[in-house]
Amino acid sequence: MVRLAAAAAHFTRDVGFDLDRIKMIVSHARDAGVALLALPDGALGGYLTDLRHPDDECLPPLLEPNGDEVRSVIDIAGEMVVCLGYSELGSGSLRHDAAVCLSGDGILGRHRKVHIPAGVAPLFAPGDGFAAFDTPLGRMGLLIDHDKTFPEAARTLAVDGAEIIACLSAWPTSLTHRAPRMAQDRQARLFDLYDQARAAENQVVWLSANQSGRHGALHFLGRAKIVGPGGEILARTWSKGGLAVAEVDLPGIVGAARSVLHHLTERRPETYGRPMTESWCRRGRISATKER
Repeated sequence: MVRLAAAAAHFTRDVGFDLDRIKMIVSHARDAGVALLALPDGALGGYLTDLRHPDDECLPPLLEPNGDEVRSVIDIAGEMVVCLGYSELGSGSLRHDAAVCLSGDGILGRHRKVHIPAGVAPLFAPGDGFAAFDTPLGRMGLLIDHDKTFPEAARTLAVDGAEIIACLSAWPTSLTHRAPRMAQDRQARLFDLYDQARAAENQVVWLSANQSGRHGALHFLGRAKIVGPGGEILARTWSKGGLAVAEVDLPGIVGAARSVLHHLTERRPETYGRPMTESWCRRGRISATKER
């Protein structure tokens, strides 16, 4: 059995403050016996203040992939596997929305967000793919918030052997149809729906971490959770900061989910990606009519 945790927490432009908060969260997780912790996107340096009209004078700091800030988290993590997001300095002056998985032994895996929402596309260069990686707890993969909207992203990681996927988010309430209560918010419903659907369709254990609180025009949802391979929520937080902690038998829970229906082996990729011809569909409709 192993304990997994996903955090809902608020992070800022003050990286020193963020490191102190990460140290506190890791300490609480360690006290709870957690072996794998997912922190939100923007855990170092915060996230944007507006998704429709972002202020390019108030962006998260650009951090080096192997810079002092990331090395500080390696020191904090110790024996724990920790995943977190930040704005990464790419080649030249490119900015990437990036995630890293690490432990006291160093970097285990990385990801750059591939799917960039239209409003912030001028600010971030997209990543170019998805790849699983090995950790002391098993093979896993990383996604960053909007990536989970696209089924192909999580499926690519699962096909590459990931049995654990951590999705790190800075996901706010609806920008256009704010609900009077967060539980009624359209984005809250979609956030939970994607978490559960991606876990169930790939039969993986899913860690969903998210920012909480307000930052500029954005009100982040929180709602961190651990989801089992059948789409069941094993542990969750709500809108305020906190840790969702679940104890699971990783090989057992994934193996049980795949024991009768094994979605990955039942795929037929040769039939995907090309629509049937209109004439074939028309013949099919005519035949069906005659048969009736």
